[in-house]
Amino acid sequence: MNLKDLFGLDGKIALVTGGSRGIGKMIVEGLLEAGCAKVYIAARKQEQVDATCAELGDKVIGLTADLSQLDGIKQLAGEIASREDKLDLLVNNAGAAWGEPFAEFSEAGWDRTMDLNVKGPFFLTQQLHKLLKAAGTVERPAKVLMIASIDGMKTNPWETYPYQASKAGLIHLTRRMAAELVRDNIIVNGIGPGAFPSAMNRAARDNEALVAKGIPSKRVGVTEDMAAGAIYLLSRAGDYVVGTTIPIDGGVVNANIGAGNFVDPSGE
Repeated sequence: MNLKDLFGLDGKIALVTGGSRGIGKMIVEGLLEAGCAKVYIAARKQEQVDATCAELGDKVIGLTADLSQLDGIKQLAGEIASREDKLDLLVNNAGAAWGEPFAEFSEAGWDRTMDLNVKGPFFLTQQLHKLLKAAGTVERPAKVLMIASIDGMKTNPWETYPYQASKAGLIHLTRRMAAELVRDNIIVNGIGPGAFPSAMNRAARDNEALVAKGIPSKRVGVTEDMAAGAIYLLSRAGDYVVGTTIPIDGGVVNANIGAGNFVDPSGE
């Protein structure tokens, strides 16, 4: 048994949606350290994509795409197919959150959140199925990683109705897609992040000390926490884990006895 073989990703080709910042960027950094040969990142804003590519180096290849629309999904999948004959790793990280009072919640906010958080991962995986299937074998399956949230595992006090519903739906979609794709030597799993500082999770970014009080581990997550969880599931180490979503949250979901009732650690 060799730890490098278990957790290494030498030579792998990956795509991380929403990979230009936040949790996506944390995962990209981990993939590079684990040995990926190429990591494609996709996001809507060209300037953010360019900045991340410049920061992380030549192995990171930036593409722009709107993954809330099927046309954008097909465009991204076609671009990858024009460059590669297989895809080892797909990380469905792109997502959106939207909060409004219940009585005023807009259809636009509902649709954008649901489209990006649930429809996007399903149809992008569908469109990349042939490339993933070409990469997967019984000995070394291809991998799809869904980035859900602990808000799909527990209720929070924020009025982000479609966000919470979409992440719960994504967790179940992960199970159903895992049952289908394992037959093609493609393993689907998920991660449920807790409080990680990002533009989406401004509470953890701007009020770290306060948010940490609601977390059993008494701190917010850092890049190493997210990268390690992703590497585990995407590497040989995670090959026998199928259809599971693992919370990476400092214990908020499963070890929270009384703590955190006064502060929401995953507030958008």
